[in-house]
Amino acid sequence: MGSEMKPRAVSDVGAWAMNVISSVGIIMANKQLMFSGGYGFSFATTLTGFHFTVTALVGLVSNAAGYSASKHVPLWELLWFSIVANMSITGMNFSLMLNSVGFYQISKLSMIPVVCVMEWILHNKHYSKEVKMAVVVVVIGVGVCTVTDVKVNAKGFICACVAVLSTSLQQISIGSLQKKYSIGSFELLSKTAPIQAISLLIFGPFVDYYLSGKFITTYKMSYGALIFILLSCSLAVFCNVSQYLCIGRFSAVSFQVLGHMKTVCVLTLGWLIFDSELTIKNIMGMFIAVLGMIIYSWAVELEKQANAKASTLPVKHSLTEEEIRLLKEGLEEAPLKDIKLGDTKA
Repeated sequence: MGSEMKPRAVSDVGAWAMNVISSVGIIMANKQLMFSGGYGFSFATTLTGFHFTVTALVGLVSNAAGYSASKHVPLWELLWFSIVANMSITGMNFSLMLNSVGFYQISKLSMIPVVCVMEWILHNKHYSKEVKMAVVVVVIGVGVCTVTDVKVNAKGFICACVAVLSTSLQQISIGSLQKKYSIGSFELLSKTAPIQAISLLIFGPFVDYYLSGKFITTYKMSYGALIFILLSCSLAVFCNVSQYLCIGRFSAVSFQVLGHMKTVCVLTLGWLIFDSELTIKNIMGMFIAVLGMIIYSWAVELEKQANAKASTLPVKHSLTEEEIRLLKEGLEEAPLKDIKLGDTKA
């Protein structure tokens, strides 16, 4: 049993490490690419279309080479999922544009309780008090280190709601689709990526024009910008694969909670690389967030042990002494019938 659990634990850690490293890497690459002091490529939605195009090509090559098997998933399910995923991307971009950074961070933090409520509604999933306590600690910690000015308006609030609901639903759908059709994380991504790529490449430039006031065709491409776009797309493949892998192995809530480790890493690397300000408030918030993640990991492990203990309770296959005694008394008190045996004649 222990030998079976060890490779599983190693692969779980590997999936989380891939997601954290690739996510932090893509944020750093995009910051250099989009930052006004960098290459000024301010077309986030179209860039996401490039990400899914490269991911779709990798999936196509993998299927053609026989490294991954293709399983049937109804087209309407793939289209529905892609619409929700694209609403998540667009909603996040609009929310960041229309709201203050502080309110944008609060909306991102609200995804954890929203995912919990949606899983309870859709899958009747319940959480222990330890898990709930850990979620609260993580939300407080990340809130302390990221939330500053909080300004909100009607349009921004609607966009934030759409972004939070669609992102939560998308992450829950990743896990449910994998279980429903017994499909692997990479196989599911290979099916959804082409649909997302086509739709984002068609509508992305118009969304970016509304957000930045510029069309991508007016951008003067340089070798440096091209290198960072290719780097961003390469990291996006690992980021997308690891996201599907993590949610398939764990849950959308776990992905959200432990995913805030990326926020801590981004703040730290921003201070080291980009000379961003790191205050006592940031450090205290990061400490609380990490503490919350440790508590969450312990609470989930506790829940697993409780479930395992419940599933291994002895099943009664034999009668108790009391039941045997009552059965004997019943037989003794029952009236006996004479059975007349016939004699055989020679």
